[in-house]
Amino acid sequence: MRNIKDIMVVGFALFAMFFGAGNLIFPPYLGLVSGSSWLTGFAGFVLADVGLALLAMLAAAKCNGEVSKILSRSGKILSIVLGCAIMVCLGPLLAIPRTAATTFEMGIAPLFGGFNPVIFSIIFFVLTLLLTIKPSKVVDIIGLVLTPALLIALAVLIISGIVSPLGDISSTSMIENVFVEGINQGYQTMDTLGAVALSTVIIATIANKGYKDEKLKVKLTLQAGIVASIGLCLVYGGLAYLGATVSKIYGVDVVQTSLIVNITSSLLGQPGKIILALIVGLACLTTSVGLTSATGQYFTKLTNGKLKYELVVIVVCIFSAIVSNFGVSTIIQFSAPILSLIYPATVTLIVLTLFGDKIKNNNVFKFATYTALIVSLLTVANDFNISIPFVLKLPFASLGFNWIVPVVIAGIVGNFVRSKKAKYNKLNRVA
Repeated sequence: MRNIKDIMVVGFALFAMFFGAGNLIFPPYLGLVSGSSWLTGFAGFVLADVGLALLAMLAAAKCNGEVSKILSRSGKILSIVLGCAIMVCLGPLLAIPRTAATTFEMGIAPLFGGFNPVIFSIIFFVLTLLLTIKPSKVVDIIGLVLTPALLIALAVLIISGIVSPLGDISSTSMIENVFVEGINQGYQTMDTLGAVALSTVIIATIANKGYKDEKLKVKLTLQAGIVASIGLCLVYGGLAYLGATVSKIYGVDVVQTSLIVNITSSLLGQPGKIILALIVGLACLTTSVGLTSATGQYFTKLTNGKLKYELVVIVVCIFSAIVSNFGVSTIIQFSAPILSLIYPATVTLIVLTLFGDKIKNNNVFKFATYTALIVSLLTVANDFNISIPFVLKLPFASLGFNWIVPVVIAGIVGNFVRSKKAKYNKLNRVA
């Protein structure tokens, strides 16, 4: 019974930490632009979000929740650079500021039109700091208190939209490749990167609850991840359906944050704005708390305690408060190329880590990861009108996975390339 309770508490906390700004605004928009194909878009979204996040949680659990261990076999320099890039994106540069900006635009502004966004960002991050400063309490606070309230509020909104749909679903989609759009929107949530980072908080919490055996910690982390994944799939499906029901009302150019505000207001009237403010506030605050704690723990471990946890979370909160005032649209706009650059390399390392016990040659990790980075860099450059046409002709390019085949080939080649250290050890054995 104790195990089940702990799994549910940790699973609920994971759900809430994953379900933040992007998770709330992307599924309704995806449903809107997909029309009658919303299930196809939803499938792509779940694959890029829940599927990869669950793999990331499992890989992180195998490394005892230490981000550096997942990245380390790619090489010392690259692991530090990639690790810092992931944590800065999840931290003060993109994900955490987006939580505050989304809360203001979707929760506060509709209710209190004249409220000052700067003052709100200060209040939001003071709350984040107060809830984050004691890392051992983060998961219990979120799992036992904040998540149930979040789930109840989401259930009221989604069930209302199912019982009384706002309109007929359009028979055609507004975009060409719905599945790819789902994948791209799933990337934007940053949950795969989040899973790598949040595992630090989750593993520490499981250990603090008295679970010391490594295999048991991996098992409990996976089970908690499954609980969170089931909750995410149900909520994503409901939100995507709500978006599909207004596919004849709004166009592709609708502001994403305004869309969910309008849907909630149409379904529930003025009380709906209060419910949405509650959903947004809880969803974004829990994510902000989880990611701030994870960022603090990562940089404290990276510097062997030279940077104190408390100092890191204070700096993260201050910087995030500043960035959040640029607004959601601006943050999403400059986050897309950064995520497109680091996601393939991160996913490559996650998958390889799952089979790490069977891969003896570290060159597999190095060759595959550098190839993922090169292909993604060329793809991003092509998106900025620097013509590199061959990257669009690679296998699976139409699905956004043009890096997969080159990475597989590079990994195979790397397996047959011995490092200098391996050659030296072999010569010593022969001698």
